[in-house]
Amino acid sequence: MPVNYATPAPEALFPVAGVRLGTAEAGIRKANRRDLTVIALDPGTTVAGVFTQNRFCAAPVQVCRRHLGRDPEIRALVINTGIANAGTGETGLQAAMQTCATLAGLLGLDEDRAVLPFSTGVILEPLPVDRLQAGLPAAIADLKADNWHAAAHAIMTTDTVAKAASRRIQVGGKTITVTGISKGAGMIKPNMATMLGFVATDAGIPQQLLAQVAKEAADQSFNCITVDGDTSTNDSFILMASGQSGLHVKDAQDPAWAAVRAALVEVSIELAQAIVRDGEGATKFITVAVEGGKDLEECRKVGYAIGHSPLVKTAFFASDPNLGRILAAIGYAGIADLDVGNIRVWLGSGADTVLVAEKGGRAASYKEADGSRIMQNAEITVRVDLARGPAGGDIYTCDFSYDYVKINADYRS
Repeated sequence: MPVNYATPAPEALFPVAGVRLGTAEAGIRKANRRDLTVIALDPGTTVAGVFTQNRFCAAPVQVCRRHLGRDPEIRALVINTGIANAGTGETGLQAAMQTCATLAGLLGLDEDRAVLPFSTGVILEPLPVDRLQAGLPAAIADLKADNWHAAAHAIMTTDTVAKAASRRIQVGGKTITVTGISKGAGMIKPNMATMLGFVATDAGIPQQLLAQVAKEAADQSFNCITVDGDTSTNDSFILMASGQSGLHVKDAQDPAWAAVRAALVEVSIELAQAIVRDGEGATKFITVAVEGGKDLEECRKVGYAIGHSPLVKTAFFASDPNLGRILAAIGYAGIADLDVGNIRVWLGSGADTVLVAEKGGRAASYKEADGSRIMQNAEITVRVDLARGPAGGDIYTCDFSYDYVKINADYRS
């Protein structure tokens, strides 16, 4: 079960004017499950995205980059689960392009490049494009503005819960809606975003500014999470802005921009954290808060070294305060001139915080019973002060349980 997370109710996910979603059972890999989603966008909607940095990036990622790079008006997205269409060579590219062409034809769009394709699932297996194409009419017939809840379920793979978030804010006398969905539970260590994430707003945002905030939102959310340290071949994060609220942001200096940007980032963070809370086999949600760095990059180096470590993660699962493993991870994070004598490490947050290490070793005040008590919690903070500068940053991760191995050992069965 996910750590302190439940899928929002359908009525808690506000429709975004100009955006409709439909799902269908296409039998991509398994029968009797909704595994195909279409998102239709009204004319005038701007779209921006960021994608995996994995060199073995999936065919749909390559097609998305190509279509967005040509600066067309994107009018639809198509998402399948079950098969990732990664490691499939030229055949996979043809399948992704055929998918775009079929959906464009069914929606009456002039160009295939008005469609963005997305896939998630098993790598190195061919996409059954005939089944996908056959399922598209049912997904189109299901298109509705209030279908976010169903779409959140249809994009799942090993997820145990659907992930979604929504906000309504008042800006410039207009009601602005931001709603999004994401999927992911394993193969999570993004180098841009999550496995799949889609966020829409009815604010009007120029293409260049939307592309900028897509990167900023990813950097503050999906680029701060890790479940197992594996960067997927299919990571994609998409922002869509329909403009149908009547509020149109001109540029970054527009008085309305700060509030709109904050809502987009907040929803992205909620979606990213939901992925970690639903990490495969996770029983604990862990925040690694690193401060006192020279810059954000070295704070994240330390945060990810701790968050990736199987030894750290298994200790948290067992509630075993074997906290020397945290010091070891800090030491191999890759900061060559790190003075370990200046580093301090705490466990816990708020009033229940324990100083674990200082001056190069165990803090004199530390008692293992205190560490053990905090590690029993479902939500735990590890705070590290590098004492090198003004920068700070948080990484979100989870523990490793027996179930992580079981889930991934049985993934294809």
